[in-house]
Parts: sequence; structure tokens; C-alpha cells
Amino acid sequence: MNRPGVNIVPIHGKTPKIDDSAFIAPGCTIVGDVTIGAESSIWYNCVLRADVSRIVIGERTNVQDGSVLHCDPPRPGDPDGSPLIIGDDVLIGHMAMIHGCVIENRGFVGLGAIAMNKAVIGSDAMLAAGAMLTEGKVTGERELWGGRPARKMRDLDEAAVMGMRMGTAHYAENARHHAAAVDEALKS
Repeated sequence: MNRPGVNIVPIHGKTPKIDDSAFIAPGCTIVGDVTIGAESSIWYNCVLRADVSRIVIGERTNVQDGSVLHCDPPRPGDPDGSPLIIGDDVLIGHMAMIHGCVIENRGFVGLGAIAMNKAVIGSDAMLAAGAMLTEGKVTGERELWGGRPARKMRDLDEAAVMGMRMGTAHYAENARHHAAAVDEALKS
């Protein structure tokens, strides 16, 4: 599929694999061993660089404007390295830095937050805006973590979890509108 204004860069024999239904906004750069699932959205000016390991993004996940995603290669004592694995229905806020970690299904990363190698954000868990989840830290399911370094602040109630799910649905719908707007702009 042609994606005008998107920089798709194969490297080391690996070319990004992007589902046809995914919205990739103009200004994004996607490098190497990246897989993006159905109905996911990568918003304006994001960089996904999988030049030394892999990045896998599930379905209906959104990576919002200006975010940077990367991974780490295998090293002595760490033969698997730190790939970046992101599940389904994940929300990643604007200007987040996500590096070599795991975000389970329906996880949430707030604006400007950082998640480092081998950290795990559990299902329905939230890393608060501006927080830094340091290397190897693991949140439980339905927990809110915040601060620098991040620590557990509280469990999330049903209203917070439902709010995150509404956010996922909003971004999936909004991506369809932006895809149509980009297509229309290219025609004029």
C-alpha cells in the first residue's frame, strides 16, 4: 500500500509489515523489523526504529504524535535483547518514549511518559503522564504507576478502565477520519 509522506525504510533485510487497514500519518518514519496490526494508528511525526531487534504492534493500538519507539539488540548475557512488544487496544500518548519493553493488551502510556527495556505494563494498567518506568519494572494489571522513577500509586477502578477503552475506540474512529482527510488533501 502506498503511504504518501511516510518514510518506510528497510534495513538489514527487514522491511516494515503494515496491515492495509492501519493509519500511518504523514511525517512518520518506520524502519526495519516493524509489524503493525489491523486498525492500528501511528500519528504524525512518530519514529519507529527496529534496526537492531523487532517492534510488534497489535490491533487497534494507537501511537500518538511525536512518540519514539525503539528496541535493543542481543548482548552477552542477554541473548534475546529487548524487542518492543505492544499488544492490542493499547493507547500511547503524545511524545512518549517506549524502548524495548512489553505493553500488554489495553495498556495505557500517558503523555511524555518513558518505558525502558524489559519493563512491563500490564493489561488495563496505566503509566501516568510524565512517568518513567525504569528497566525491568513490572506493573500489575489494572494498576496506575506514576513518578520518576515510577511506582504504584493505586489500583484502577472500573470507570478508569472503561475510560481507557473509550479512548481506544475514539482513536480507531478518528484514524479513519484522518486517513480520509489525508487522501482528500493528496487529491487537491
